[in-house]
Amino acid sequence: MKVSDILRVKGSTLFTVSPDQPLAHAVETMAERDIGSLVVMEFGDLIGMLTFREVIQAVVRNGGSVGTSLVRSVMDDAPLTCTPETEIDEVRRMMLGRHARYMPVLNGKQLMGVISFYDVAKTVVDSQDFENRMLKAYIRDWPAEDGAQPS
Repeated sequence: MKVSDILRVKGSTLFTVSPDQPLAHAVETMAERDIGSLVVMEFGDLIGMLTFREVIQAVVRNGGSVGTSLVRSVMDDAPLTCTPETEIDEVRRMMLGRHARYMPVLNGKQLMGVISFYDVAKTVVDSQDFENRMLKAYIRDWPAEDGAQPS
């Protein structure tokens, strides 16, 4: 299974922010849209990610408020990325290795979407559930051996 499979189910709604926007504006957008991350774009290129993790760290540094900080000053400027062709198992390993909850999906320089650790976990569980149902159906329909007496 690949990242493109998640994007196909999830859809392509994206929320982005400029690096020079006030952090307060970005936090408002995250709260209004009930999302945990924003992709930071500048001149059409992905230059960072802003997640609730960076927001909380900024609030703590500012004594309990976002103050006048700009997105650029708090964003992760080296986010993990993947492509639509990246295998889900590889994405899972990458996210676990960096404790990343969100990962932008790029096709070259074009932003295709963002997947979350929840999206990855749900895909894995759904896939395992399907495989489990198929195995149970296979076992239930197992053919009797020749000459064996049915029980």
